[in-house]
Amino acid sequence: MRVGIAGVGRIGALHAENVVGLIGPDAVLVADADAGRATAVAEKLGTRAVSGVDELFTTGIDGLVIAVPTDAHAALVVRAVQAGIPVFCEKPIAPDIAGTIAVLDALGQSPVPVQVGFHRSFDPGYAAARATVASGVLGQLHTIIGFTLDQQPPPAEYIPGSGGIFRDCLVHDLDILRWVTGQEVLAVYAVGSNLGADYIRDAGDVDAVAVTLTMADGALAQLSATRYNRAGYDVRMELRGHADSIAVGLDARSPLRSVEPGAGVTGPAYPGFLDRFRAAYVAEMAAFTALVADGGPSPCTISDALMAFVLAEACDRSRREGRPVMVAEVTA
Repeated sequence: MRVGIAGVGRIGALHAENVVGLIGPDAVLVADADAGRATAVAEKLGTRAVSGVDELFTTGIDGLVIAVPTDAHAALVVRAVQAGIPVFCEKPIAPDIAGTIAVLDALGQSPVPVQVGFHRSFDPGYAAARATVASGVLGQLHTIIGFTLDQQPPPAEYIPGSGGIFRDCLVHDLDILRWVTGQEVLAVYAVGSNLGADYIRDAGDVDAVAVTLTMADGALAQLSATRYNRAGYDVRMELRGHADSIAVGLDARSPLRSVEPGAGVTGPAYPGFLDRFRAAYVAEMAAFTALVADGGPSPCTISDALMAFVLAEACDRSRREGRPVMVAEVTA
């Protein structure tokens, strides 16, 4: 097996490291628009850099990991699938819903698998929550809580092209909500505020959001996100049922302290997503290399990713228009 890594910025370099750990350095090729960066990553991992993404396609790769800038994702996915090469693509597949649908249309009924980089389903806690919900031991779910609290906001130059906090950040909570519960969302009502740096407001975005979602069976979900949580990176989910309740991400490193007398002190908080989800990123690449080797269904399809972005669009529309939005409005 030979796997090519297209793009070795922060997340691409992590994927390259994980793939090397799984299949060995001789089976991995890396490419980047910045040739010096590709060479540096290759030297660090003991693998080989090629001159660019085009060369990856001429080296006989069996799988392709796409971690280049977003505007190049769609074309590379289509090119790889048409060449019969299984693909892992960081989210999003395309900058918008129309572009994602265009990729689906271009691929048609192709049997070549495409796995999209929504990593939380590979986290042991979320996987355990999904299994617990499916077992029925929680009884009827009535409330689901989820949130992503970044330790600090991205740099100013990142925000205008990010797609906004719903598409850039909360989209992971939207995706994992569907995956853990096995349910679709019918409606959303979102609000947001700016209580931090002006550059986020100036870009037309907000730095804190809260969303109430109505699930298909009538259960309620409440999701929130912020760019400011200096206590540490905090991603959690709570699932409350008539018979029992469980939590994901609540551990000794959760950046939340109790003020109750005698309460224990938590350990050092996670500084960011790479630390919090390190095991999930390894498992994600293990799933992809298995997909390349053995075939089978993708664990996160383009259709799954599309639905997450439909929900993100519904949230954004709700916040901007100040009203509840039915998801069917976005998919119509």
